[in-house]
Amino acid sequence: MNRRWIAAHIPHQGGMCLLDEVLDWSANGIRCRSGTHRLTDNPLRGGGRLDAICAIEYAAQAMAVHGALIGTLTGAAPAAGYLASVREVSLYRSRLDDIAADLVAAGTYLGGDESAVLYQFSVTAADEVIASGRATIILNAARRARNS
Repeated sequence: MNRRWIAAHIPHQGGMCLLDEVLDWSANGIRCRSGTHRLTDNPLRGGGRLDAICAIEYAAQAMAVHGALIGTLTGAAPAAGYLASVREVSLYRSRLDDIAADLVAAGTYLGGDESAVLYQFSVTAADEVIASGRATIILNAARRARNS
């Protein structure tokens, strides 16, 4: 799956679609590649730099792509997801824009149900870990709020 497929299946559009391709995936996880951290017009840049904390967004988009791919297997309608929390986050660099290698954003599905999912994530570059942690994604929050 290339950038065009990714953009068609996640809500992030234009420059905010940060991923270039899916490297591999299974029911248990996903790995995606990106070179957008080197772009001077990356929308997450501030003060002329792209801080390492932005690695969480790369990982979150990989998790969104994973959800879309699982939906294609099960025939389930796409679930709008919101990053609700991150835990045990470790950042091993201060910035991303000075990394020459492509980023690989990976997510491992740990569990969940129709209302929330939990992933372990990492972002690496040339086998160097840049960031890691766990993320909770709330699914269909807007629909649940309307039905309350």
